[in-house]
Order: sequence, then structure tokens, then C-alpha cells
Amino acid sequence: MRLYGLLLASLLLIPTLVSAQSVRITPEMSSSTIVLGNGEELLIERIQDTSHRLENEFTMTSRPCPPFCISPISAAPGVETVGEIEVVDFLQGSVSGGKGLLIDSRMPDWFSKGTIPGAVNVPFATLEPNNPYRNEILKALGAQDTDGNWSFEEAKELLLFCNGPWCDQTPRAIRSLRQAGYPAEKIKFYRGGMQVWLLLGLTVRQPS
Repeated sequence: MRLYGLLLASLLLIPTLVSAQSVRITPEMSSSTIVLGNGEELLIERIQDTSHRLENEFTMTSRPCPPFCISPISAAPGVETVGEIEVVDFLQGSVSGGKGLLIDSRMPDWFSKGTIPGAVNVPFATLEPNNPYRNEILKALGAQDTDGNWSFEEAKELLLFCNGPWCDQTPRAIRSLRQAGYPAEKIKFYRGGMQVWLLLGLTVRQPS
């Protein structure tokens, strides 16, 4: 009877112990606070409600291909593909240090629904060669144009993403950047995009 009582008491304690656990990013990291150059603080953490489920368009599993085909892991030769931890590291290092930009390459209507904290919107279509303002965008990214000769020595490190593995907007943006001469070693590709970011319950920011 004493053993039965101990077992019963242990079982009653389990829900309390589980509910007291936090949903961490990694075993060592519960959340991440990024301080931008302008002093703004960004907090990235995971939703703590373990019963949370996605309820929007990101619950879809099957979209017509084309255009919603599965992207390969590599967006372009020499461009590194990264995951969520590397996105957080990029924000902590390159973005907070003023050396890099996290780029949401989706169109503005998607961006306005919510994005990764710290991201800026540079729609993929604006990087295509037929955009008459593309050179101005390259300059805004830190590239320098001297009589038609582009230098990317001072260009920003870029990490680009879109809606997920079925979205081709970031691969297209990356190909356009490479075509313009942007160095592959200064570009990273977050293939998981918003779908995987949301699936993992990570912080989403509503652009102002």
C-alpha cells in the first residue's frame, strides 16, 4: 500500500512538473534578445502554450506546382543554407553589429501579415534585372557603382527568406543578386522560411 501511495503521488506530480517546464529554443537558450544599432531591442522566443496549433494558410500541405514547387537545399553555388539557430545568430552578430541585413523577400502584402523580428522587406521582384531601380537597391545594400563597375567590398551580409521550402521567391532573389555580382559568401538562404519559423512557435513581428 505504501508503494502504491508513492506511485500515485508521483503520477499526480507529473502534470505540475511538465507545465513548469519552458519551451526553449535550445537546451541552453530560452530566448534571445537582440539590440539593434538604433538601440531597439528584439526578443525572439517560442510560444509557451504546448497545445498551440497553426490555423492559417501555413497549415496547407499541398499547393499546385508550378508555381509552388519544393526548393532544393542550395539556392545558388557558394550560398550557405541555414536554419533557425543560424538566423538568430545572424541577428545577434551581423544585424546588431550593422554588418548585415535579414531580408524578407516576399511581396509587401505577405510581409505585412507578420515577419521575423529584425527583417526588412526587399521584394524579390525588385532585384530582377528589368527593375529600373535595382541599382539604387544595390547601393542601399552597400554596393558601390563607379562608372558602371560595381564593388561589393562594403556590401552588407544578407540572409534572405520567404514563405518556406515551397516558395521560390528567395531563390529567385538570390539568383538576381548573384547575376548582379553580389558575392555568394555574403549571401545566406533560410530555406525554412515563415512556415517552419511559425511551426516552431518562434516570435513573429507585425511590421508597423
